Amino acid sequence: MTTFKGTTICAVKKNGITAIAGDGQVTMGESVIFKGNAVKVKRIFNDKVVIGFAGSVSDAFALSEKFEEMLQKYSGNLMRAAVELAELWRNDKARKLEAMMIIADKDVMLIVSGTGEVIEPEGGVAAIGSGGNYAYAAARALYENTELGAEEIVRRAMKIASDLCVYTNDRLTVEVLEA
Repeated sequence: MTTFKGTTICAVKKNGITAIAGDGQVTMGESVIFKGNAVKVKRIFNDKVVIGFAGSVSDAFALSEKFEEMLQKYSGNLMRAAVELAELWRNDKARKLEAMMIIADKDVMLIVSGTGEVIEPEGGVAAIGSGGNYAYAAARALYENTELGAEEIVRRAMKIASDLCVYTNDRLTVEVLEA
């Protein structure tokens, strides 16, 4: 069975601004670029929340849809929606999904996995997906050693990840939230 995978998402929260970037590459199997301009970062809940997803494409869509349902159910309370989503897996009411998301509103940034983990990253930087470690390292270095803003950091970090990871390209979708 051939799997389609979405790849790298990077997020930075700095000085009241949160930026989330995602590349556009969808890889089929281990060696074929199936699509180069996919959109893996989007605004939801009346444009107040941004999500970026990586992993198996169908699982990523399923995870984001389940999260959107919880966000509606809990009136936009990001933390409560994420915790209640995780509760589905703790109660074995949901199948494990091979996907992860970074979700953020003006106050909170979280990493949510398709296996029920909810993590609030420390230090204002998060990254997921096949190029996530590259993007994370680059974003941390830029965050700690420059005066760049959140959006410029995610753009530069994603460029570095695309230069290093064959599953990541430089066709970015970037969404920015201001406090």
